[in-house]
Amino acid sequence: GGDHTITYPILQALAAKHGPVGLVHVDAHTDTGDTALGEKIYHGTPFRRCVEEGLLDCSRVVQIGIRGSSYDPDPYKYCREQGFRVVLAEECWMKSLEPLMREVRVQMGNKPMYISFDIDGLDPAYAPGTGTPEIAGLTPAQALEIIRGCKGLNIVGCDLVEVAPMYDVSGNTALLGANLLFEMLCVLPGVKTL
Repeated sequence: GGDHTITYPILQALAAKHGPVGLVHVDAHTDTGDTALGEKIYHGTPFRRCVEEGLLDCSRVVQIGIRGSSYDPDPYKYCREQGFRVVLAEECWMKSLEPLMREVRVQMGNKPMYISFDIDGLDPAYAPGTGTPEIAGLTPAQALEIIRGCKGLNIVGCDLVEVAPMYDVSGNTALLGANLLFEMLCVLPGVKTL
């Protein structure tokens, strides 16, 4: 729950313990903006703040499901300049993400990494209960492939953010979010599953 700002202090704490961490970030947006309404800390800036503070191992940052309108002709330039791998939603359409996750596993190696999952990474047909929905997103099955594809990695934490139940009278967004969090708990190191 909460907006994506919560990831920033979590990564501050984790980096204090583990050093810079890798990141699997599922989202419609890169969340690397500099300011909004004059504020440096809000839900569209956490990963820029993390880069500035050296909290991320930028060579091990993968952003999946990125899409949507932009005010900038090259909205992913900052991410690429930092060394992030940006996987646009259109690169995921109508396919399994298991091959992508095999590549991500190699990229993460055995060093500490974190999973940050914004529910708006999913298409609003499945998860309309969020503040910044963007069409043409990931499917729930692809979300499971991403999370399950992290099993065995050195996951030191995870989050699922931006669920806003008041925007979804069906309750499906909250149900989906709860299930994705359960799946994340199941892939943490040392968790035994059937």
